[in-house]
Amino acid sequence: MQTAEPKSWLARNESDIAIVDRYRLLIDAVRDYAIFMLDPGGRVASWNPGAQRIKGYSSDEIVGRHFSVFYTPDDIASGKPSRLLEAAALYGRIEDEGWRVRKDGSRFWANVVITAVHDDQDALVGFAKITRDMTERRRLEELERAHAASALTQQARENEQKRIARELHDDLGQRIAALKMALTLHGTALAGASPTQMHGELEAIAQIGTQVDALAVAVRRIAADLRPAMLDDLGLQAALEWLAEDFQNRYGVTIQCQLDISEPDLGEFAATALFRVVQEALTNVARHAHAHRVTIELQNDAKDCRLRVSDDGVGFDPLAAARPDAFGLMGMRERILQLGGLLTVESHPGTGVTISAELRLPLDIHSALTGAAR
Repeated sequence: MQTAEPKSWLARNESDIAIVDRYRLLIDAVRDYAIFMLDPGGRVASWNPGAQRIKGYSSDEIVGRHFSVFYTPDDIASGKPSRLLEAAALYGRIEDEGWRVRKDGSRFWANVVITAVHDDQDALVGFAKITRDMTERRRLEELERAHAASALTQQARENEQKRIARELHDDLGQRIAALKMALTLHGTALAGASPTQMHGELEAIAQIGTQVDALAVAVRRIAADLRPAMLDDLGLQAALEWLAEDFQNRYGVTIQCQLDISEPDLGEFAATALFRVVQEALTNVARHAHAHRVTIELQNDAKDCRLRVSDDGVGFDPLAAARPDAFGLMGMRERILQLGGLLTVESHPGTGVTISAELRLPLDIHSALTGAAR
């Protein structure tokens, strides 16, 4: 004798399974939302598995307790749970986001909807409450805001450095030049009046002139380090070539540049970021690498921009703990991350260091600079 297979509850008619049981099965199947009922006074009247997963209480532990147990002490002190129920009863529905407390005391960021439930005579019989754990989304939003704020800060710092560099070059540089001219005129006058008696004074003036020349060179170098005018006037390729030549002259390290920058234009923000990455990489070479040769490669096409700075120095162990003052590498990564790119560092002791950055084009700089205002 064959036994008939039991029918799926979906195939049963209303006489086999009540509508209310279907709703219960549906609610019990939900795991991503806490769905439960409150009585008119705010005590928990039902509890689904999603509520247990999110809040940590079993049904036996929470049914009958006031729902204010889910709120922070500050919210309880301010009367927020009661205000939410009053608003739901008045308007029919209220939505809120804020910190909630699990059974173990940990907090999570929740989106909460409370809906007033009425019977056929329109009398309030309780509230339906749906809670969703939004902690991860909030963390990602805060991370995006932090990156956007960092991009804004970086741009503001570059603008300020540009202003200082301009003032150093235009104002202080001109004053130094005027001082040098005045010294030259005085020297000429003294030489014509008494060339023998004023020999000592002329030597002193000549020494001052030499110091002024050195000061002018230092000012130009500081201004260029802050913000090379060449980057704004002639573009990234010319600025990198100048940077390489200046570094080579200063430190005696041979630098080979392989630069192929084509359309589209990377824009000021990206060009500045790439220039600063190369500048910081060369600074690390000067401080730590003991290198004889450095190669700077930069290429871009319509889809990608690739930067590579490598040296033949002593290298380091990437797995070793970073120095507490090693902010340069973090700064380079942050600049490239703001552009939606990726920066990697490859090195082994005795094999030099290679820093690579890759950007996807076209760059969406506007969203990075405006996202912090949202």
